[in-house]
Amino acid sequence: MTHWTPARLDGARPRYIELAEAIGADIDAGVLAPGDRLPPQRRVAQELGVDFSTVSRGYAEAVRRGYIKSFVGRGTFVRSREALPERPDPRRALEEDPMMNMPPEPDDPALLARMQKGLEHVAANMVPLLRYQSVTGSPQDRAIAAEWMQANGLGCAPDRLVITPGAHASLYAILTVLCEPGSAVLCEEVTYPGLRSIAARLGVRLIGLAGDKDGILPEALEAAITGDWPAALYLNPTLQNPTTRTIPAKRRQEITAVLQKHELPLIEDDAYCFVDNGAPPAVSSLIPGLGWHIAGLSKCFGAGLRLAYTTVPKRALLGQFSQALRSMHVMVSPLNLALLGRWIEDGTAAEIQRFIRKAAAQRQALAAEVLQGCFIESDPLAFNLWLTLPRGTSRAEVMGRMAGRQIGIMPSDAFTVSGLPAEAVRVCLGGPVTLEDLREDLLALNDAVTRKDWLG
Repeated sequence: MTHWTPARLDGARPRYIELAEAIGADIDAGVLAPGDRLPPQRRVAQELGVDFSTVSRGYAEAVRRGYIKSFVGRGTFVRSREALPERPDPRRALEEDPMMNMPPEPDDPALLARMQKGLEHVAANMVPLLRYQSVTGSPQDRAIAAEWMQANGLGCAPDRLVITPGAHASLYAILTVLCEPGSAVLCEEVTYPGLRSIAARLGVRLIGLAGDKDGILPEALEAAITGDWPAALYLNPTLQNPTTRTIPAKRRQEITAVLQKHELPLIEDDAYCFVDNGAPPAVSSLIPGLGWHIAGLSKCFGAGLRLAYTTVPKRALLGQFSQALRSMHVMVSPLNLALLGRWIEDGTAAEIQRFIRKAAAQRQALAAEVLQGCFIESDPLAFNLWLTLPRGTSRAEVMGRMAGRQIGIMPSDAFTVSGLPAEAVRVCLGGPVTLEDLREDLLALNDAVTRKDWLG
């Protein structure tokens, strides 16, 4: 085993990225030779004065870049030069937006290796995957999708299933099918910012409905339907963005009773359906013929995959929906579909799910520990929390105090449909930030929220 120790990390970028690049630089410089065994991660963490998880993630990143190989029970070794693949562009590791609500990123070398292996299947089918394909996804991919949805407790009608380039694309296309400029769509008073953006683009009015801890009030829904003649109701009923609330089964039934009475379509944005395996049945499953269901994949695998499974209420709407998608996106990426399909078939997708659930719960527990004096709404499986600020503290102050930090904080203004925005912010806990850096940023957030003598 070599006694190698990397140069001290300066913290200018995520420390795990710096560690991976230090390994690559020392390989190029000859400090580390092919076959050298790297020291145990705990020893490196101790020598660098960083958290063990940072080193673990740095080693995993070095594996991903092809610098080293890890073997269970044997250790981690520098790869031989002839085995080194083309290295990725390190600049791509910096292309991220912390304001977005991202899942925790896998850092286990074995899991990363399995994810990368899926690309071998993509490479083996490269030429046909570069051709034009059906806007709804190939029959093979729809069959894989239907089977996986069933395995995750989601009822699926394969003849009404469409694979789209992400939940945002699905929502845009659905609104073009259901709405005309000037149409009204009902939603929660605080809702997904993407809905607000799409509605503004299409000239659709959003009407926020009053609610409580269990979701929108059925009587508010009834009044809005009879008074505003809306085209649809949009709901994000499981781990709602941004509050993380989940509408319980009883309220879901009450809502669908009103929708059925008035035959009002539902657009169900089920972003966490592949993460939260304990949620009540999808609202759309309770109203056959009226419910559009968007099963997003970004919260499970990352937004870069740009895929979603969308079930239309009835076959008669397939043509309109497909035409709307084709006019905007032509088709979903066959390359991305092939990668996801292989992950599902070989069990990698299920492994990613298990990692995401465990990592999300770990980060939520850390946030609850650090912010125990604050009023937060959260869920063990969510990637964010909703922080209501104490009297006398404004969201603008908190945003200013937290500028430049790795965790993403978004003010309530971005989510508010009607009325004055509350003094609240969404705090994102996922993405590439390590547990060590997350703790540091949460401590800074707690200080920014609770200290009255804060001077910047």
